[in-house]
Amino acid sequence: MSASIKPQVSLPTIERLGSKIPESLDAKAVASKWFTGFSEAIAAEDAHKVVDMVVEDAFWRDMLALTWEFRTFQGTPRILRFLTDRLSEAKLQALKLDEGTVELQKPFPDIAWIHAQFTFETAVGSGFGVFRLVLLGSGEWKAHTIYTNLEELKGFPERIGTLRDHLPNHGKWLDKRQREIDFEDTEPAVIVIGGGHSGLDIAARLKHLDVPTLVIEKNARIGDQWRKRYQSLCLHDPVGYDHMPYIPFPASWPVFTPAMKLADWLESFAHSMELNVWTGATIASIIQDENKVPLNGDQGPGAWTVTIKRSDGRERTFHPRHVVFALGFGSGVPNMPTYPGMDDFGGTMIHSSQYRSGRDNEGKKVVIIGACNSGHDIAQDNYHHGVDVTIFQRNSTYVLSTERGIPVLFAPYWEGSTPIAPTELADRLSASLPLHLLKIISQRITAYISELDRALLDGLHKVGFRTNTGEDGSGSFYLAHTRAGGYYVDVGASQLIIDGKIKLKNDSQISRFTPEGIEFDNGSTLRADVIIFATGYGDARDPVRTLCGDKIADLLLPVWGLNDEGELSSIGRWSGVPGLYFQVGNLAISRFTSKHLSLQIKAIEVGVFGTRYAARA
Repeated sequence: MSASIKPQVSLPTIERLGSKIPESLDAKAVASKWFTGFSEAIAAEDAHKVVDMVVEDAFWRDMLALTWEFRTFQGTPRILRFLTDRLSEAKLQALKLDEGTVELQKPFPDIAWIHAQFTFETAVGSGFGVFRLVLLGSGEWKAHTIYTNLEELKGFPERIGTLRDHLPNHGKWLDKRQREIDFEDTEPAVIVIGGGHSGLDIAARLKHLDVPTLVIEKNARIGDQWRKRYQSLCLHDPVGYDHMPYIPFPASWPVFTPAMKLADWLESFAHSMELNVWTGATIASIIQDENKVPLNGDQGPGAWTVTIKRSDGRERTFHPRHVVFALGFGSGVPNMPTYPGMDDFGGTMIHSSQYRSGRDNEGKKVVIIGACNSGHDIAQDNYHHGVDVTIFQRNSTYVLSTERGIPVLFAPYWEGSTPIAPTELADRLSASLPLHLLKIISQRITAYISELDRALLDGLHKVGFRTNTGEDGSGSFYLAHTRAGGYYVDVGASQLIIDGKIKLKNDSQISRFTPEGIEFDNGSTLRADVIIFATGYGDARDPVRTLCGDKIADLLLPVWGLNDEGELSSIGRWSGVPGLYFQVGNLAISRFTSKHLSLQIKAIEVGVFGTRYAARA
């Protein structure tokens, strides 16, 4: 569930702080002085002294380093409690300022802060941090945001680069790989259900941490979950945002990836990364032993009994310690609103997940219910196949353009930006801004993008298409994190609507279905041969309920959406059930959070996982 922005969450504008940035500012000297005091206070485990160095409404976001959780603490009372509770256990130490990253940044004309990055160690690992200092009217520089992120476990680095396998292999590789895939000599510690990008991400991360992992994919080929969707499907996020871990897309890759091309890439990724994937396989049953949960360093059989049916009919039972559901948003039941008379409709009625191509509808009248990305894409595809197509818009839609909006929205990842940050660094820097704060920043960015897109939006308004600016004016950012939808990134359908080539109906809500089409509350009708519901999916926890039963499913926290601290629920973190995890999200979110999930699983496997910090304010 989305959390409302608290009144004290506001931007640190120069006017609000009552300050003026000196023209002769030595940002490195300021950052170094602050960081020295910060490091000394951390070493002394003096939570009060640390809190004295942050502004009253400061944020501290921690990802595993001090909490073994994703937590955001806002305001000095909550930060004080957090540090008092965790400094002693975490053993934050060896803090080192990266002086080359210190700079005065001005994200907006009325906001200025000194940005700097640092590294640190904890009792069990090493981490990366970011702080931003703002100038108060008193002349003091204090932190407005602090970010701490666990990067690696001590003694258990990823086996990549100089740590990769250095031994020659003459004629033994193929047999060895087949034995690994079939798990002839061992059992998987982790079973990942779903071989899409999220499942492959976590499998690759775990492989390089030496955690035996098996991916179960029901389709005959890796990538089929994309191949079987509508043929015109194309990602609306830019290539720099969508790289997968370890193997980035090549420099010749298109900015916006066609789904069929991505399908082949996923297949090649699994082969190149030597991931253990069983395709054409299904889960026959999953049973949890309530008396056994994953224990630190316990290498015996796990709490789960998982029986898998392979494509040739053989069944195999394993006892993993961890089960990861990586089935994507489409794992829930397709959301099909119900209306009176639906059984009377004489044409074809499908969900967008069943749609393939507009060529199937040539010579027919098509109505699409839903006016976000999928609805627009399907309408555009039908138009290009000469189909008479109408979008029925139930609610207003946030619209931004790929040409003008996307370069602004994805600036850290946009290849035209100067400079563009390496993907992993861009991920960390993006995460270093707490999501509740980023929402307010997004309000300004959204307003700017709306002005850039003014001609497009005005054209839509003239034909009656209803637009909005997202939740509290925050655009697609918060909609993506709370609803995983509700917006359209325009790749051409908007102009087709403006020109009347894609018809629009939104002057009344649906009353009932008739044998010939749809009747609306205002008495108007719309004839249709084909009705396509582009209305999203149900709860991502549905597969757990189906496979594991109600008792386990009822213990789960929500999957997706933001909690009261502005953290994504259950993604790459605690799900409410020990040993059961969710890896869900777009390519960027899965890329980033899969590393956190792999570190947690590895820490449990080797006995260094600490106490998950669950205290609330």
